[in-house]
Amino acid sequence: MAEKIRLYEIYKSEVIPALMKELGYKNVNEVPKIVKITLNMGLGNVKDNPKSFALALEELTLIAGQKAQPTLAKKSISNFKLREGMKVGARVTLRGKKMYEFLDRLISIALPLVRDFRGLSNKAFDGKGNYSLGIKEQLIFPEINYDKVEKVRGLDINIITTAKTDADSLALLKALGMPFRNQEVNSGKKIIS
Repeated sequence: MAEKIRLYEIYKSEVIPALMKELGYKNVNEVPKIVKITLNMGLGNVKDNPKSFALALEELTLIAGQKAQPTLAKKSISNFKLREGMKVGARVTLRGKKMYEFLDRLISIALPLVRDFRGLSNKAFDGKGNYSLGIKEQLIFPEINYDKVEKVRGLDINIITTAKTDADSLALLKALGMPFRNQEVNSGKKIIS
């Protein structure tokens, strides 16, 4: 029997009809959806220490639920003691079930654990309907064992959608439960309630 993913079921049953009504779409296929989520972790500070690099790669694998790949330097920069092909980061691209499971964990478990969290910014859209956010510490994810953490590291999360505008993408992410601050998208006006 096929395993049901909670957030995907919510998307199909509640979000699609709500967005069709709110945004005036006539066809179900016009409704924006999430295509993929990418996680990136810069590890240039541990490039000379293979044990620390492996530990960071393992942490990103635990957070994502999928094996992380090392990111290699594209060119040499002598001032940073960097050679082409050197491992400088880690990345994961999530699609399908794992993508929805990760987004569900991010929204319902990890983000509420951020210290002094008042909501996500509406200004992190790229103009094409994609959203990016930075996490300062990997410790907010429950998969990380505090005893094995060598150093607190941050990571970037990019949510790629099929939305044509930032407003459509914001409506999609809000409907999925992303906790945004009460502000207007890409305008100078702030509405604080």
